[in-house]
Amino acid sequence: MKAVVMAGGFGTRIQPLTNSRPKPMLPIINKPMMEHTMMTLRDLGIKEFIVLLYFKPQIIKDYFGDGSDFGIKITYVVPDEDFGTAGAVKLAEDLIGDENFIIISGDLVTDFDFQKIFDYHKEKNAKLSITLTSVENPLEFGVVIANADGKIEKFLEKPSWGEVFSDTINTGIYIIEPEILKYIPKNENYDFGKNLFPRLMKEGVELIAGNAEGYWRDVGNPESYRDVYEDILTGKVNIKIPGKKVTFPDGVLYSEVPYELDKSIEIVGTVVLGKNVKLAKGVKLSNVVLGDNVSIGINSKIRNTVIWNDVVVDKNAMLDSCVICNNNSIGKNVTVKAGLILAEGCEIGQLVTVEKDVTIWADKIIEDASIVSNSLILGSKYKNSIFENGMVLGHSNVELSCEMVTKLAEAFGAQLPVGSTVLVSRDYHKNSRMLKRAFLGGLLSAGVNVIDYKDLPSAVLRHSLVNHDDYTAGVYFGQKLEDASSTVLTFYNHEALRINNDISKKIEKAFFKDAFRRVDYSKIGKIYESDQVKEYQMYKQSIQNVLSSHQFKRVGFRVAVDMMHGMASGLFPDILNEMGIDNIMFNAYDDEPSLANINKLIKRSTEDMSAVVKALKLNAGFMIYPYGQRLDIMCDDGIPLGKQGSLYAVLTLLNMKAKIEGVKKNVFLPTWAADIVYFDSLNISRGQYSNFTSAQLKKYDLIATGEGNFTFIEFSTHRDSMYAILKILEMMISLDVTLSKVIASMPSFYYQSSEIKCPQALKGKMMRMFLEDAHGKESSTLDGVKIWLDKNDWILMIPDQYNDHLNIYIQAETTAKGEEILATYSAKILEWSRP
Repeated sequence: MKAVVMAGGFGTRIQPLTNSRPKPMLPIINKPMMEHTMMTLRDLGIKEFIVLLYFKPQIIKDYFGDGSDFGIKITYVVPDEDFGTAGAVKLAEDLIGDENFIIISGDLVTDFDFQKIFDYHKEKNAKLSITLTSVENPLEFGVVIANADGKIEKFLEKPSWGEVFSDTINTGIYIIEPEILKYIPKNENYDFGKNLFPRLMKEGVELIAGNAEGYWRDVGNPESYRDVYEDILTGKVNIKIPGKKVTFPDGVLYSEVPYELDKSIEIVGTVVLGKNVKLAKGVKLSNVVLGDNVSIGINSKIRNTVIWNDVVVDKNAMLDSCVICNNNSIGKNVTVKAGLILAEGCEIGQLVTVEKDVTIWADKIIEDASIVSNSLILGSKYKNSIFENGMVLGHSNVELSCEMVTKLAEAFGAQLPVGSTVLVSRDYHKNSRMLKRAFLGGLLSAGVNVIDYKDLPSAVLRHSLVNHDDYTAGVYFGQKLEDASSTVLTFYNHEALRINNDISKKIEKAFFKDAFRRVDYSKIGKIYESDQVKEYQMYKQSIQNVLSSHQFKRVGFRVAVDMMHGMASGLFPDILNEMGIDNIMFNAYDDEPSLANINKLIKRSTEDMSAVVKALKLNAGFMIYPYGQRLDIMCDDGIPLGKQGSLYAVLTLLNMKAKIEGVKKNVFLPTWAADIVYFDSLNISRGQYSNFTSAQLKKYDLIATGEGNFTFIEFSTHRDSMYAILKILEMMISLDVTLSKVIASMPSFYYQSSEIKCPQALKGKMMRMFLEDAHGKESSTLDGVKIWLDKNDWILMIPDQYNDHLNIYIQAETTAKGEEILATYSAKILEWSRP
């Protein structure tokens, strides 16, 4: 058997540890991470290794050479572009020959019994076997379900929490028979999880899974790197620590060269020393690994820390839970609280205090007596990833600093052609204005032109973007609705849809790698300012092209609209007046203090709207939320419809309209939307609303989220609460129906959404337990786990993507049945959460 080692990754998420070296070369107990696994395989008789390289390949080649110093033979394969995991292995096909081979990642730490893995593959007579294990957080891995015989039934590569159906994941350790290579195309980007495994299953090739026992960790970010050391030094990992073992009263010392330590030096727990280490009197080391050429000054105290090579720590230093990279100098009387990541080449002056969880990137100088409370270069939120569903969120002027936003713009601009035009706009908040101005400079430096729309509704920016072929992208700056101290940057593609995950990752890679494009002075971008008149007029005209104003004027509809101090207040009142809709307007002016307490504003607006609609006998009331596209609807009897009531009212109106027109209309809803009512003139699809293209969206007449967001495709492919109000009124007029009659026609039923606390570490287990509970019942894993308990009674559980809770949705025919389901599953979740 031969071994193929995947060692080509960029190590983007673990920056800045990979600032000058590929991730497989990060030291684990003073040896490169990939060396530990390779030596384990060598000791089991594997002598031929094929190492697949890509990022900084020469560093790995220089260290391992041809492998002879390690008792093995190494052949390197370096593709000229990124061919994906399986595509890279295909390049080594001639080297693999007619033997079966094991594939293993160079950036993991494990103490699996590989002999058992080999034996299992042989016992099952498998063509391809995948080693599985259970982890607390399965999001970054391929989730796998296999039957009792080991045959894989389902898998999903790097899922969201809503897609996770088990905490049993693909470790990336495969044993493959050589004939499988014929299924991999040559010189194409081809991935094991996304491409090869689905193809093999489709063509009837059995994929066999085997669960391995023991320790396994993918070292994906600085925190996991630090955790690995903690696990090794506390004995959770069965890993061979090199060197001679010397016992001390409170600990043990390992070193490959002998040391005579002063009696004043304390060794606590497990300590590993490299070569040429100098420890002064009074030093105390507690669970520490020191590399080569490290000097620790008098009376310094270091605990739970790894220090690489060529580092000087002066006297009286206090370091806790740190990762200190190469070529660093730390001055006298420095105090570092838990969590420092110190990249290479830094100088920390004397009397410096570094607060908890700070990252300092390479080649920084910290002046004497400084107090470092924020990360240098990056805010703490951006150690691992920047984007969430096409958006960047962070505390204004802290995580989202001007420096950070400028770099983000440079990374974004590097993905666009020189001379592209990007639309940029914001809400009226001063934080949004500050960050937008910093962002513009970054775009200009990349040779990207900007049309600055200043402050206007995001719906208008998106409308303008989708209606101009020469606009490449759009970015909108707004404050977070629930937290006025945070800003949200939303990135749109040329179709005015949020950028997808692939584009987000390209921007992140450029950001972390400083892979910017700073063009020649003659190609620097230009800023074109807009007075908004043209954009507003074009938006109004588009509405009038779709909806006739005459029908509104004839009927004399009267509505109330609460603008909730949002950006639409500068536009929507004019649209209503021009369409001939009598209206009473609330909160149509800027008011930052009111938006700072959004819950109070919602409560007050709902009460005022109800009273006015009822007292003046208006046809309806609407509340347009300030920063998003959410819409709340008030019935003509003064009763708020709520999210599900609003959704069902709109569906009923659309169904009535379709029936009169003699057509079927297509609707897309999320999996959690209620489905107890059948609409005979609607074709309703349910699924995940993510990574859609404009062409896919145009297959539908209506797309709704069940959260007060409505997209009527006749006007746009994105949410627009202003147009949604007009469309709802248009349907009410043409059908001659009131909202109260619409609601009265619908059956009463129980529908409830709630959040149940659940730590990140248990989310995978919850998915698995829900799946096990679903055995023998009708169920779905389209988004989370949905279990039908009766014809119309179901529960859906989706782990929240970003917060420590489970999202629970319950539908039932009666309140009693719904509350019983909630109580039953709340108790089950509590039981499943226990160790």
